[in-house]
Amino acid sequence: MTEDLPEAVRLGLEAARAAAMKRSNRLCIHDQGKVHRVLRMWEGGFALAASDAPPLRGYVDLYDGPRHLSSCLIVALPEEGSGERVYEFKIQMPVIDAPPADFERTETAPAALIPNAF
Repeated sequence: MTEDLPEAVRLGLEAARAAAMKRSNRLCIHDQGKVHRVLRMWEGGFALAASDAPPLRGYVDLYDGPRHLSSCLIVALPEEGSGERVYEFKIQMPVIDAPPADFERTETAPAALIPNAF
C-alpha cells in the first residue's frame, strides 16, 4: 500500500513512525557518560538511530528507564542505509539485583514473618 503513496507522504509516514518508536521505547544504551536511545531490540542485538549514535564498540550498559538490565560487549554491523545503526551482542551479562547466595532460593519462600497474636 505504501508503494502507491507519493514520495513525500511516504517519507513523512516513516519519520512519524520512527519518532513514535523513540518516544514509546524506554530502552537506552549508556556509553562513557553518553545515552543513546534504542529503536528496536531482539535476542541477538539492537538498533540505534544512525544520525544520533556514533559507531560504538566494546562494553556498554543497557537500561530500561532507570533500571540497569545488563552489561554488554557489542560490535557494530555494516550500515545498510535504513537510517539505523545495527549492533550485535558478543556477550550480554544480566545485572544481579540481589547479593549472591551460597544456597538455593526457593520460589515459595515466605516474604515476611507473621508475628504471634497471643
